[in-house]
Amino acid sequence: MPQLKALVVADHESSYIWDHFDKSRFKGVDVIISCGDLKASYLSFLTTMVAAPLYYVHGNHDGRYLEHPPEGCISLEDKMVEINGIRIFGMGGCKSHSPKPFHFTERDIARKIVRRFPQICSFGGFDIFVTHAPAAGLGDGEDKFHQGFSSFRALLNQFTPYYHFHGHQHLNYGVKSRSIVYGNTQIINAYGYQIIDIDVPIVNRKRLSYIRTRYDWGKYNAAEL
Repeated sequence: MPQLKALVVADHESSYIWDHFDKSRFKGVDVIISCGDLKASYLSFLTTMVAAPLYYVHGNHDGRYLEHPPEGCISLEDKMVEINGIRIFGMGGCKSHSPKPFHFTERDIARKIVRRFPQICSFGGFDIFVTHAPAAGLGDGEDKFHQGFSSFRALLNQFTPYYHFHGHQHLNYGVKSRSIVYGNTQIINAYGYQIIDIDVPIVNRKRLSYIRTRYDWGKYNAAEL
């Protein structure tokens, strides 16, 4: 069974880490995953001090990354990676009609997902879904800017990953729970930081049919948009 110890961060630079770093607290961390809206310098600090690779997606406030990306870190934006046998897929941004970087409409996200299907299918799906915004109705907010994407929910339904890490929902927004379970998926709000021990069984990891998967997902999602 593949295992991974992950430090998952989002939205808020922890003073405990930033000002009072204790390396022993992060002993054994295999990977750092950022769900967005953090200073590039903070991410570079984390990967250096924890001594683990850091993968990130963009938050809606991360337009500055376009000119000054976090040094020593790896973008997970719209791509698949495999770490210690665990497959991870990432998508950044939030739901908005504003043309700013990393603001997307539901249709924008649907198109981005379909373009990634060949890669997802070549991996046989994914075990962890990393995003900035939540999925619709799964830990999102009530106002339009903090509502989640229906396309993300459709993706969870299609591929049933074991984990979904997201940001965008600060704890002072009235978040009821930092972790919820949706079918086979544990959904975790990564605000601040959490250390998560990930265990993923290997089940039916075969290359998926791109044509079949694209049709099934498109048929489902068309009714949701």
